[in-house]
Amino acid sequence: MKTRNRCILLAALVTVCCAATVPAQAAGERAYATVASVHMPAWVERNGMREPLAPGKVLQNRDRVLTGADARVLIALAEGSAVKLGENAQIDLNALGRRENRVFTAALDLAKGTVRFTTGIFSSLREKRAVNLRIATVTAAIRGTDLWGSADGERDLICLLDGRISVFHALAQAREMSEALSLYVAPKGAAPDTLGKVDGGQLAQWAAQTEIQPGSGYAQRGGEWNVELATLDTEIDALALYDRSRAAGYAVSILPRAATGGMYRYAVRIRQLPSKAEAEILSSQLSGVLALAAPRVTRH
Repeated sequence: MKTRNRCILLAALVTVCCAATVPAQAAGERAYATVASVHMPAWVERNGMREPLAPGKVLQNRDRVLTGADARVLIALAEGSAVKLGENAQIDLNALGRRENRVFTAALDLAKGTVRFTTGIFSSLREKRAVNLRIATVTAAIRGTDLWGSADGERDLICLLDGRISVFHALAQAREMSEALSLYVAPKGAAPDTLGKVDGGQLAQWAAQTEIQPGSGYAQRGGEWNVELATLDTEIDALALYDRSRAAGYAVSILPRAATGGMYRYAVRIRQLPSKAEAEILSSQLSGVLALAAPRVTRH
């Protein structure tokens, strides 16, 4: 049993180390989408397997990203644009790549929740793009713009913040949208409404649903602070907490530390918090979510 536990622990450590090196290895042609920041819980599903999202995670074609309650995710696309997800969202990443003339391509399919697509956050380069964002029954063809959308049980909605998009729905003719704050709403099972307009107050409320807010306990690529959920005496206890945390959507890793008598203790921790304040907030949240006694904030 002890040998088996050590094998499982080694596999967990190797997975963590490999995940940490993927962004550097995939920084070339294939790093089409990378997690920049995440307010957990959040997961990625790939080939039938689910694992929690961590900053720096390189996403692949046909990945599905999911968020839990109060969660947020910021994804950087290779040509400099950003995808922001709100809580309880599900989005599929398809057609990631580049075609002739170096045009970046993506087909983003939001099944539920809220999303914002915006350009120019991660790069000032004006690369050509051919991106389709589908909000359940509504598809927006994007060339360079800023929009917010949501899908729920009652309607699918797109609000254009800036730029121009072509919008498609199976029960209506294609529409061009170019006026800032214009609104396209499709009730479930019905033809879309006529184009509407949203005011600044409503837009601010919607935008907050996809923004990672300071003071929320979020993790960010390159962050130097950690939250140690616990430091445990046995491998089996460390692995049990590791599995429980990751199933709940928290990207933990295990750090063995030498102890007296040639033994080891095992720190289970979440890395890449951008500040001590964010780490302390996450520590407080985890005390309740995972029923932990006293998560500890450290810096590396």
